[in-house]
Amino acid sequence: MNGAKARMRVIGAVAIVAALSACGSRDAGRTTGSFFNPQEIPLETYSAEQIFERGEFELTRRQPDQAAFYFAEIERLYPYSEWAKRALIMQAFSYHQDQDYPNSRSSAQRFIDFYPDDDDAAYAQYLLALSYYDQIDEVGRDQGLTFQALQSLREVIEGYPDSEYAKSAILKFDLAFDHLAGKEMEIGRYYLRRDHYTAAINRFRVVVEEFQTTSHTAEALHRLVEGYLSLGLNEEAQTAGAILGHNYQSTDWYADSYKLLTGQGLEPAFFKDNWLAAIYRQTIKGAWL
Repeated sequence: MNGAKARMRVIGAVAIVAALSACGSRDAGRTTGSFFNPQEIPLETYSAEQIFERGEFELTRRQPDQAAFYFAEIERLYPYSEWAKRALIMQAFSYHQDQDYPNSRSSAQRFIDFYPDDDDAAYAQYLLALSYYDQIDEVGRDQGLTFQALQSLREVIEGYPDSEYAKSAILKFDLAFDHLAGKEMEIGRYYLRRDHYTAAINRFRVVVEEFQTTSHTAEALHRLVEGYLSLGLNEEAQTAGAILGHNYQSTDWYADSYKLLTGQGLEPAFFKDNWLAAIYRQTIKGAWL
């Protein structure tokens, strides 16, 4: 079976889970009775194809842990067969469906190591990335998984740019990138609320310099205005306000920053003797993104 057909098995497994779950109990007796009953007959007596079909059947019953078991048994019993290769990618898929992300990642990585030139290597790399991405939790948690997700998604994007998974990987990469910026913003706000202005500014600066394409940049610039005004660093505050006005003039963040500046007799303006000058020049040149 070529890569396209293998992918169709994976896609088909997802589709029939919902479609066949209602009749799973009806078919179970027939399947586990006359066709397949490993409790009564040793698994070794069945062919690789029969075990594979049992794994697919377990997916239709929404039993991905059992499906992973049968696909793994093909690896054990028929390690050098074509069925073992098919079973390995299905094993990674089944573990992922069971939210057993470490085992999904391990199976996907083995597929990539054993079959790097196979058509399904792109899907294996995508599953590996998902094993990190799907564990990204709320912003307040440790972001180590986010960094790992970004690295793995980048491997999909750069290693398999023409694959059907590249577009989805790019979207997820952008979302994970935005997630990291959100973490910096959360820490910066925490410091700002406690009047630790320098520490807060350092976090917002990271967002402005390293996460310019995310949804958090406008707020980060506004928070810089707040922080710099609180420290009496008016020129930095005015420059941050000028950048905010140039890129996000219609936002509430700019309206709030403008109110803060004019309330102290200031206005958004460019001053070249601070780190924001380079960011300002980027905006003037149209190279903000």
